[in-house]
Amino acid sequence: MTEPVPAARAPRLRPIGRMLAVRVLGTAAILFVLSIVVFSMLHLAPGDLVKTLLGTRPASPEAVAAIREQYHLDDPLPVQYLRWLGGVLSGDLGESIRLQTSVSDAIASRLGLTLALCGLAFAIALAVGIPLGVQSAVRAGGVLDRAGTTLGVIGLSAPTFAVGLLLLYVFAYYLPIFPVYGGGRGPLDTLYHLVLPAVTLAAGLGAIVLKLTRTAMLRELDADYVTSARARGIPESRTRRIALRNAAIPIVTGASLLLTFLVGGTVLAETTYALPGLGTLLQDSVLFKDLAVVQALTLLVALVIAVIALLADLAYLMLDPRVRDQGGTA
Repeated sequence: MTEPVPAARAPRLRPIGRMLAVRVLGTAAILFVLSIVVFSMLHLAPGDLVKTLLGTRPASPEAVAAIREQYHLDDPLPVQYLRWLGGVLSGDLGESIRLQTSVSDAIASRLGLTLALCGLAFAIALAVGIPLGVQSAVRAGGVLDRAGTTLGVIGLSAPTFAVGLLLLYVFAYYLPIFPVYGGGRGPLDTLYHLVLPAVTLAAGLGAIVLKLTRTAMLRELDADYVTSARARGIPESRTRRIALRNAAIPIVTGASLLLTFLVGGTVLAETTYALPGLGTLLQDSVLFKDLAVVQALTLLVALVIAVIALLADLAYLMLDPRVRDQGGTA
């Protein structure tokens, strides 16, 4: 009679369940503290929202008072924060003062473009960084390794906006292959407009993936099991595939955490290429002091980073059976 599977797996799942519970509680606490910090900093920033709304138009004191009453600007800061927090907990992110629409609609209208940009940039970084990192490790010290190392240093040191401006000058102005700005219309046109911004973001991310892959492959190729496999006459291509499978653990977990790099880089890339995504929405909202939009985007970014970190830990548990055998405590 076989032992029941659920009873055998229960001790291993408990530490993982505790890890998930701790991460969820920790993320909730971080989001709460971050919301208070952002809310306070925006109110301390110079500038008057009423003057921003009115612009250079003359306004009577009655009109100014009506605007301040409409947006509850005269309420104490804690009261304003609690009103906003109550709305968020009930599913209402508030209204964008600048766009005169709900924050949910403002984010939803731009979310697709930003997701497409991040996904394309991440795919390019993996498609270039992993093969080049593997070949650099296999031919360590050779011409390809030196070329890959040089590209990695350039990609890591070059600022995102500088790469974007260089690509714009070469491939949009000097060689008019790609458009200069805008998000395009339709799926294919949008993809065409996102090529240069995605390459701009992938430059730094791909350099890090290359370094991670090269380091992990060098460590695996120097391991005893690789030497033993070569001594037994196993073909070199198969030996490299075995080494790459074992090197995939730090590569996958590291690359998943590098997705957070895209969060910050997207703002610069979208600004450089005038893309109507979440990055430009965040920038414009900060300049306008559109509190509800800034709060929602800040919490969204923090939540995405926390989820990515959690998925990276779960990927590590799935890829490394030794961690699973230890009950996920690593």
